[in-house]
Amino acid sequence: MSILDLVPIPEGRTAAEGIAASMEAARQADELGYRRLWFAEHHNTPGLAASASALLIARAASLTERIRVGAGGVMLPNHSPLMVAEQYGTLANMFGGRIDLGLGRAPGTDPMTARALARSAADAQSFARNIADLQGWFGAAGTARSAPIFSAVSAGTDVPIWVLGSTVNGASIAGRLGLPFSVASHFAPEQVMQAIEVYRDAFDPKAPTAQIDRPYVMAGINVLVMPTDEEARRQWTTVQQMFLNIRRGRRGKIPPPVDPDQVAPAFELAFAESALRFRAVGSPKTAVRALEEFVARTGVDELIAVTYTYDPADRMKSFQLLAEHWF
Repeated sequence: MSILDLVPIPEGRTAAEGIAASMEAARQADELGYRRLWFAEHHNTPGLAASASALLIARAASLTERIRVGAGGVMLPNHSPLMVAEQYGTLANMFGGRIDLGLGRAPGTDPMTARALARSAADAQSFARNIADLQGWFGAAGTARSAPIFSAVSAGTDVPIWVLGSTVNGASIAGRLGLPFSVASHFAPEQVMQAIEVYRDAFDPKAPTAQIDRPYVMAGINVLVMPTDEEARRQWTTVQQMFLNIRRGRRGKIPPPVDPDQVAPAFELAFAESALRFRAVGSPKTAVRALEEFVARTGVDELIAVTYTYDPADRMKSFQLLAEHWF
């Protein structure tokens, strides 16, 4: 079990407060025994402070001792691959090989912002070539595979690379490259089962880029654990409101919970519930049962929990209860 943090900013709070809360959660995750803590990348989003992933990773890694810390992920079209190699090579040198690098092809934002960020191509061929270059920079020689460009700070760090995806396209790329795959089932459930199957079928352990000898899947799942089912359902209304606001085009920070009967009309609520169908929300017993059912259904190797709450203390309570009843 791992954690994906988007560094939420609740209504009435600042980005600085959101970052501080996430760093405190990083300390807690390290102590509780979570396997890894990843920070997502989003832009032009008022309710999320997860934009400069490498900086968040550096701070979280400096506050922890055991847990792996990484990017879930770097949206590669927004970045120069050489800069990514230099940043994550530096992190690996600073933090003893606890750094992971998840790579995605989506921009993590709207088209206008994506154009402002764009630094590399997002097509499958360019994405695969960039991964090969990154592996070259992280390898012993420290040189890109497509050009004689050397990176001293990343050479020999062997930073593990993951491919992130929500569709069969990303799954196919991950499989053909022989890399671990992280599927975004927490917000894009439609192709999850098919994507996992495509990834496993396409997996090539002999690919030049392969870093594992068998398929390995990590799946995102929405998790909110409270002492009772009733309290968890109330806290869950914060997440429902977030997704409904996205559909309505309302940009804002993380809203407080409301009475479950007051969230939205049933026809609107069905949209949020469909997008968030892979979830474990409830008391520890209820949540663990949902997690076990999800693992049995998908056969994934690892889970990465996504938890939003209005009050950071409630998010930390959820992490605590999950650890107590899952590990």
